[in-house]
Amino acid sequence: MNIRMSEAPEILAPLDDDPVLFAFQGPHGRVQGRGAPVQVPRGGADTVAARVGQALSGALPGAMIGGALPFDRTQADCLWLCNRAAPQPAAAARPEAVPGADQRPDWRLTAEPEPAAYARAVARALAIMQDEAGRAGALEKIVLARSLRAESGAPIAVEALMERLAQDASVTAFRVALPPRGRQTRQLCGATPELLLSKTGALIASHPLAGSARRLADPEADRAAAQVLARSDKDQREHALVVESILDVLSPWCRSLSAPEGTQLTTTRSMWHLGTRIEGMLKDPEMPSVVLAALLHPTPAVCGVPMARANALIHDLEPVPRDFYAGAVGWCDARGDGAWYVAIRCAEIAGATARLYAGAGIVPGSDPMAEAAETGAKFGAFLAALGLPPDAGLAGLAPNEVE
Repeated sequence: MNIRMSEAPEILAPLDDDPVLFAFQGPHGRVQGRGAPVQVPRGGADTVAARVGQALSGALPGAMIGGALPFDRTQADCLWLCNRAAPQPAAAARPEAVPGADQRPDWRLTAEPEPAAYARAVARALAIMQDEAGRAGALEKIVLARSLRAESGAPIAVEALMERLAQDASVTAFRVALPPRGRQTRQLCGATPELLLSKTGALIASHPLAGSARRLADPEADRAAAQVLARSDKDQREHALVVESILDVLSPWCRSLSAPEGTQLTTTRSMWHLGTRIEGMLKDPEMPSVVLAALLHPTPAVCGVPMARANALIHDLEPVPRDFYAGAVGWCDARGDGAWYVAIRCAEIAGATARLYAGAGIVPGSDPMAEAAETGAKFGAFLAALGLPPDAGLAGLAPNEVE
């Protein structure tokens, strides 16, 4: 799919080096880490506590660790130690637009896989669920993702991209410098609506999202779509699995833990979601936020139930490795306080290429083509930030499959 965007905003990258190691901007404030890159020794989720503790033990009082945890807990993370990072209050207002330039790039979009192939993978997962129903350890839910590769005629400007992603005040825009692949530098950029875990002293919070519907331009139709989501038995079951898992993981570490507001509708500019805010009080207020994040991820919101069974099937059914997609991104200061987010609605940026990712939760009752349409809709916010039509991710779907 080729798109000529003569009216698209400018996203060409500057020629000078970008000193930002990680940055977050959203409802919880702004954090940016700059300076000479000092990487925490890389490792899997099981060694995060030891590696982070050692890195912070000799750091300056204002030091902060920020970065990304991969989806696969056994793979190496990417965490940066920065002595020049500091949290800032949330911005009072966001820019409405990023100034464009005279030259506009053309784009080529490639779905990996195409919607029909993705729907076949969903159908296979549903068949496995049906076959295993009633058995011990049977598959109850799986989140299947697909990617969309967007190739431009010129390098992508991460600064301009971040400005646009941050225009939606309901999400947290983020960027994390990733280890280069060969000689190619990489960034993970996104606008996630999902808080995995925040920590201030002994207080923690999590706000999992599961169960989604596309926002519609017509206000009446949009409200109707939200109510259909709120009443959906399939989506409520999918959401409950996620909330129960997070409560189970956090409970041993907490003196108190609850979801006082219950499940509610929450929204971004492009999607409706079911969300439940979880709040708790830690037994040990010095436990670092990044350690708690490593314990939690990946949640069933991005993996499935049972976790090990779903994870194995994800490797079988998804043609493109997730890498840092559906992992966690965030920051942790020297006191252990910080915020970590589920790495969704994101893309890996490498030169002139952006690889976008989106997933959908599959449970008994899921419709394969409807799930393909959901992933296409979830590409919308990032496509818009690139200056592309938000519905470009729905290519290959019939109109009746999109609604």
